[in-house]
Amino acid sequence: MAHEEGATPESAAAQEEVLEGVLEDSTQQESTTAEEGEEQDLTLLLEDARAKADEHWNQLLLAKAETENVRRRARQDTENAHKFGLEKFALELLPVKDSLEMGLAAVEADPEASDDARLAQLRQGTELTLKMLTAAMEKFGIEALNPIGDSFDPALHQAMTLQESADHKPNTVIAVMQKGYLLNERLIRPAMVVVSRAVTETAAGTDETPKHIDEQA
Repeated sequence: MAHEEGATPESAAAQEEVLEGVLEDSTQQESTTAEEGEEQDLTLLLEDARAKADEHWNQLLLAKAETENVRRRARQDTENAHKFGLEKFALELLPVKDSLEMGLAAVEADPEASDDARLAQLRQGTELTLKMLTAAMEKFGIEALNPIGDSFDPALHQAMTLQESADHKPNTVIAVMQKGYLLNERLIRPAMVVVSRAVTETAAGTDETPKHIDEQA
C-alpha cells in the first residue's frame, strides 16, 4: 500500500502503456489465429473443389471414350450390314447354281443320248432347280405375284394392254406377261398384266352380223 500511495503520474502512465501493449499483442495474436483458420478452411475447400473437378473430368473422359466406342461399333455394324447383308441369301443361291452346272454337265457327259433324252434331262434338272430357287426365295420373304383372274390393282399390277372379253368382268387380269414379286409384303416389282374390258356395242354387232348371214345361207 505504501508503494501504491507513493506512485507518481509518470509511473502510472508507463503502466498504462504496458497494458495497452499487452492488449494489442493479444489482439494481434487473435487476429493471426483467425486468419490462419480462414486460410486452412480455404485450403480445404480448394482441395475439395479440385478433387471434385478431377472426378468430373475423369467421368467426362470415360463418357467420351464410351461414346466413341459406341459410335465406332455402330459404324462397323453398318459397314458389315452393307457388305455382308446378302451373305445368307447368297449361300441359299449357291446350291441353285450347283444344280444348273451339274445339269449341264450331265447332258454333255452323254453325247450318245438322243435329243429327246437330252430334253428330258434338261427339263428334269430345270424343274428341280426352279423348286430350289423358289424355296430359297420364300425363305427370305420373297413371294411371287401371279394375279390371273384377280381384279386389277394398280398398287400391285402394271397394265400392259386392255383386251375386250365377254368371259370376264371388266377390270379383270386375264393374262400375266411377267410375274410380280413382294419382299416381306412390300412390292419390289409389279406384275405385268393384260386387263379385260367390256365388249363394245360395235364389236358385239360385228359378231352378230356374220352369224345372221350364215343362218340365211
